[in-house]
Amino acid sequence: MFIDEARILVKAGDGGNGCCSFRREAYVPRGGPNGGDGGRGGSIILTADPQLHTLIDLTYQQQYRARRGAHGEGKDCYGRSGADRVIPVPVGTMVFDADSGELIADLAVPGQTLVAAKGGRGGRGNAHFATPTHRAPRRADPGEPGEERTLRLELKLLADVGIVGFPNAGKSTLLSAISKARPKIAEYPFTTLTPQLGVVRAAGRSFVVADIPGLIEGAHEGKGLGIQFLRHVERTRVMLHLVDAGVGRTGHPVKEFQALRRELTAYQPELAQKPMVLAANKIDVEGDGDHVTALRRYAKKEKIPFFAVSAVTGEGLKPLVNFLGERLTGAMADAQTASAEAATA
Repeated sequence: MFIDEARILVKAGDGGNGCCSFRREAYVPRGGPNGGDGGRGGSIILTADPQLHTLIDLTYQQQYRARRGAHGEGKDCYGRSGADRVIPVPVGTMVFDADSGELIADLAVPGQTLVAAKGGRGGRGNAHFATPTHRAPRRADPGEPGEERTLRLELKLLADVGIVGFPNAGKSTLLSAISKARPKIAEYPFTTLTPQLGVVRAAGRSFVVADIPGLIEGAHEGKGLGIQFLRHVERTRVMLHLVDAGVGRTGHPVKEFQALRRELTAYQPELAQKPMVLAANKIDVEGDGDHVTALRRYAKKEKIPFFAVSAVTGEGLKPLVNFLGERLTGAMADAQTASAEAATA
């Protein structure tokens, strides 16, 4: 089951108390203070695990606590620190403070970690408070409480190419045709209810393609599946707009493509700046008719790369996949150049 939102309570361990103790040994009068410090409480640490692809584990267990530190003891014995509690989350998880809504961290790199709740510091034993004029202090500090907070986790998939389109455009069929992914395929709307990932190999490289569940007009306002899955296209480097070459939902594929772009732009204007590719699907049924010709002319006018394909027969898929691989290479080069320019600015 794919779960991309979760809410958890994390409580770090309290620090152990410092000890108030004095050395008591035969023939050693006034041995002095020898109370040890308390141990540090364990912290709650989130780590980005590339083996995970859903937040489902965090919906079954919603409270996480780390161990507290042990108390200090006499003879200058320090308390043992509490063990940290490590919680693995999928790469691409965004961590928010549930109360303030503040973004704490974006765990977008495998192995990246976040100390979500810091363990309390152990209290000092009375040995710390001895002075030349106060040689028998009876003061010891209590351990500090560990941090406690409620976190809201939001997963945004990391994919190179995002396939977007209205229901029944053939997105799942296309993904299964160009990769080894096997999403559910049927003729009714909203067959795909969760994003699906597939690895595609072409043009001497491999890249990840995401099938985003079908959008409808008004999706940016929450209609249909709404913004529940729109956020998954934010991280994609290239967006592949897939349009039914037939009548589709709007009566004309050009209008369908324009409606799709409006929804994405209304959700986040920055999406309009991403490299995009337009593909007309189901040409095995419609052929290279008026609708495909109109789409080709519109794409040429808007300077958008266009491909006519059939996800069922495989016609036109190889040129499309090769172009996506080349486009991704260019997009990565542009990103590296922009990063270098920003670093030298």
